[in-house]
Amino acid sequence: MPSKARYIMIGGFLGAGKTTTVGRLAKHLTDQGLRVGLITNDQAGGLVDTKLLRGQGYATEEIAGGCFCCRFNTLVDAASKLANDAKPDVFIAEPVGSCTDLVATVTYPLRRMYGDAFTVAPLSVLVDPIRARRVFGLDQGGTFSAKVAYIFKKQLEEADIIVISKSDLVEDAQREELRAVLAHEFPLAKIVSASPRQETGLDELFASLMTDEQARRNPMTVDYEVYADGEALLGWLNATVTLKADDEFDANEFLKQLALIVQGSLRRDGAEIAHFKMTFSPDDGIAGELASINLVRSDYIAELGMELDEPTTGGQLIVNLRAEADPASLMVAVKDGLDETALKFFGLKATLDHEEHFRPGKPTPTHRDGEVVMETKGGCTPGSGCC
Repeated sequence: MPSKARYIMIGGFLGAGKTTTVGRLAKHLTDQGLRVGLITNDQAGGLVDTKLLRGQGYATEEIAGGCFCCRFNTLVDAASKLANDAKPDVFIAEPVGSCTDLVATVTYPLRRMYGDAFTVAPLSVLVDPIRARRVFGLDQGGTFSAKVAYIFKKQLEEADIIVISKSDLVEDAQREELRAVLAHEFPLAKIVSASPRQETGLDELFASLMTDEQARRNPMTVDYEVYADGEALLGWLNATVTLKADDEFDANEFLKQLALIVQGSLRRDGAEIAHFKMTFSPDDGIAGELASINLVRSDYIAELGMELDEPTTGGQLIVNLRAEADPASLMVAVKDGLDETALKFFGLKATLDHEEHFRPGKPTPTHRDGEVVMETKGGCTPGSGCC
């Protein structure tokens, strides 16, 4: 049993496979007899990630309304709550997928101010190989504009460990070509390949996260104006929906149909999807039972992650959609998609209970490399000037 709690942060751009990796690591550590506490993070409340991880039985705190960097005090409070309730040996934190500069604004201040309570693991950053090959010009295909790509590359620049995630999606030669580019661009990082979904290549990563120390080097230079512009190009949508039918319906098929319709609508608008994920919790199911679906690029196929074994008469749908697009267009696509999909299922009604759609505001870290700035009283709100 460790004398200090271990703090592990697993970063990476939207759709890189962070939540799957966090779940795999949590299970790996639990199987070793360690207690884990998870902290998820988003610009708004109602996270699919939180639902998925709690559904796996892990104590999970959600920080909404801004990145860890802007909500540092809230991050510490969440860790304290987990420490009191679940007494974790290991904290695993999953930051917002559009945030960077985490070393200077999160792990360095954490180590400096709370070093008697935590040991800090190397920062690992996951990268989707198909997305990365496009960003670095190795392949053609839908990608992000330059300012969004700036955030993508900055995340990799500060990584101690770069994980070529979803390594099963590319051929060996493509993976090695990408590895060579990453090694050239980011020579200070250790590069590993893994497939969290297939549970391959994770042993080396998990061993490093539990035993290695975070590198001590000067924080990287970040142009916060470009960073803010890049975040502001991304549209954000979180929504909760009640589904209720006169008869039983196949929720797995509903998710597939809705994802396909929304994807088609956004592609026609020229939007580049960064991450589109949904969970459905049936009212008449077993506690923790979920169906989930995931889409990480505009030109990819939405994939069911978890499936329901039986049809249902209703439940709660959670929608998280992030894309380089006008947030209002995301809301239109989802609303229209819900209406169109519901018509495909006899007697099904989709009622939108809550939604937030916005562009993230300018990142304003609580701490950065020893410099302290004020955290907004009561927390950040999307678009208010905090990230």
